[in-house]
Amino acid sequence: MPQNDQATLPDIRQTIELKAPLQKVWAAVSSSEGIEKWFMPNDFQPELGYEFTLRSPYENSPCKVIEINPPHLLVFTWGEDWVITFELKEIDGGTEFTLIHSGWIAGKTTVTGDTHNVIRDRMNGGWSSAVLPRLKAYVEA
Repeated sequence: MPQNDQATLPDIRQTIELKAPLQKVWAAVSSSEGIEKWFMPNDFQPELGYEFTLRSPYENSPCKVIEINPPHLLVFTWGEDWVITFELKEIDGGTEFTLIHSGWIAGKTTVTGDTHNVIRDRMNGGWSSAVLPRLKAYVEA
């Protein structure tokens, strides 16, 4: 039986509770203006198949909306490797927001020269310590 020498690494999966109504959170995660406030500059449009660019400090990354179900689900590709999923669920008094960052392959090197193993750890920390707290502050303001 052939072996896959590029084992996948676990998805980054983080869930936070936001003290904001579902529609407000959806607007923050599914509009170009909203995404720029807590994530990064972009030219996003909430349309299936829409191709857009995320402009990070490191590079401009091509992205594409691959699934959208307002106001509960947005899925898009990020660069060549990753898929980002935003899941929203109405809960008592607010919104449960789950981020899933998938597409990690052990040992694969990116354009920055780092492996997915290194970048996954860096991104996992960045989502929890910087990006999702910015989303929380933005929607709860």
